[in-house]
Amino acid sequence: MHAPRHIRSFVLRAGRVTHAQERALADLWPVFGVDFDGRTLDLDQVFGRSAPRCLEIGFGTGEVIGSLSKAHPETDHLGIEVHRSGVGRLLLQAREQNLSNLRIVCHDAVEVLRSAVPDHSFDTILIFFPDPWHKKRHHKRRLIDAAFVATLAEKLRPGGMLRLATDWEEYAEQMRTVCNACESLASQSGEGGYVQRPDFRPPTRFERRGERLGHGVWDLAYVKTGR
Repeated sequence: MHAPRHIRSFVLRAGRVTHAQERALADLWPVFGVDFDGRTLDLDQVFGRSAPRCLEIGFGTGEVIGSLSKAHPETDHLGIEVHRSGVGRLLLQAREQNLSNLRIVCHDAVEVLRSAVPDHSFDTILIFFPDPWHKKRHHKRRLIDAAFVATLAEKLRPGGMLRLATDWEEYAEQMRTVCNACESLASQSGEGGYVQRPDFRPPTRFERRGERLGHGVWDLAYVKTGR
């Protein structure tokens, strides 16, 4: 078990939750929400079945996980997000589209994975456009570091896929370095570099913002090996 993380990779924002999102948090959480209390989750019980599973960490407004849940009813999708506005927005989408294969945790993903998620739980883990914390003094806040990548690898089933993307080149290099160094992950780029944007990922608002600012986008993909 890796040492607990003491520096959070996020800062909670207040005052951005709409009335509709607040109502969704109150009314729909019992249907789609999963409370975090530090105890190990039984994901078969959470979803009411045993099926392939996809995890998205930091889903923002839910653009990716919402579309995946709708397109792939045969797969169960778990989203983790700390910001209540994004959670409320995804809850509204889940109700409108009857996404019975979607569940949401509103908590720090580092704590959830280390305390509540059994190893070998997911076939796919997605982390798209995490906060780059671009100032050097804030790099210690970045979500993707060697310890967290090792945790992600533990939560993947053998043959499972880890996908990441960022529009901040220096952070992309850090991601690539730590993922390439993880012995249980194999890059899906022949030279351990970047891959093409997956067809299933709709451009997120963060990606569109980056494009407006002239940023590139860097995608990474790794498969969990048997080691």
